Amino acid sequence: GESVYDPTCGSGGLLLNCALHLRDEGKEYRTLKLYGQEINLLTSAIARVNMFLHGIEEFSIVRGNTLANPAFIENDELKKFNIILANPPYSIKSWDQKGFENDPYGRNIWGTPPKGRADYAFQQHIQKSLDLNNGRSCVLWPHGILFRDAEAEIRRKMIEEDLVECVIGLGPNLFYNSPMTSCLLITNNNKNSDRKDKVLFIQAVNEIRNDKTMSYLDPSHIERIHNAYLDFENEDAFSAVVDKEEILKDKNARLSVELFV
Repeated sequence: GESVYDPTCGSGGLLLNCALHLRDEGKEYRTLKLYGQEINLLTSAIARVNMFLHGIEEFSIVRGNTLANPAFIENDELKKFNIILANPPYSIKSWDQKGFENDPYGRNIWGTPPKGRADYAFQQHIQKSLDLNNGRSCVLWPHGILFRDAEAEIRRKMIEEDLVECVIGLGPNLFYNSPMTSCLLITNNNKNSDRKDKVLFIQAVNEIRNDKTMSYLDPSHIERIHNAYLDFENEDAFSAVVDKEEILKDKNARLSVELFV
C-alpha cells in the first residue's frame, strides 16, 4: 500500500522490481502505487509498456526533466513518497544551476551543488520528496559523492540532520561498458532508536562473482549485504557502525567506506 517513486526511472526497472519482489514473496503487490519521471520520450514510453506487460495498474510515469520541471506536485509542493529508489545520471554538467539556487519548490535545502555536478541536486530533490514520517531512499551513486570537497558543506548538512542510515560500497564491473565501482546511499527520515545518530558502512567490494569483463551480484552476495544492513553491527573487514559526530569531526564529513571499514 505504499508509494514508490523513481525520479529518473529509465525503462522502469527499479519500480517494477518493487512489485515483483513483493509478488515473489507471496505478498500483496497490486496495492503499491508506483511513480516515475523520465526525460527521454522513448524510454518513458517503454517504462509504461513495461508496467502494462507485468500487470501493474497503479502507476504514473511522466516524461519530463525532473530537476527543471518535477512532475508530481501536491498543494504547490513536491508530492511526498514513502520510498524512493533511483539511479540518477552521474555528474550532469549541463543543468540549470541558477534556477536551482532559487528553486520554487525549496529543494536546495542543503545548498546549491557545483555547476559541473548535479548529483546533489538529485539527492536534495529526493530528500524533499520523501514522506516526513517514514520516508526512506536508496540511491546508486559514484563514490565521488561521498568525499568530494566541492560538495562538503552539502554533505555535512545531510549528515547533521541524521538522515544517512547506511553507505554500501559495491564491487567493480557491475555495469555494462563501465569498470567503475559505485555505492548505495540509504537515507531514512525516521530511524529506529538504536540507529539514531549512527551510520552503518558496508564494504561489499568483494561480494561479486567475476565473469570475464563483467561482475555479478549473486543471491548469496545480496543476502550477505542485506543481512549486514538488518543486523546493523560491526563485522571485521565488512561492516562498521560509526557515530555521526566522528564522521563530522574526525573525518570532515566524508562518507568513504574505506575510512571506516
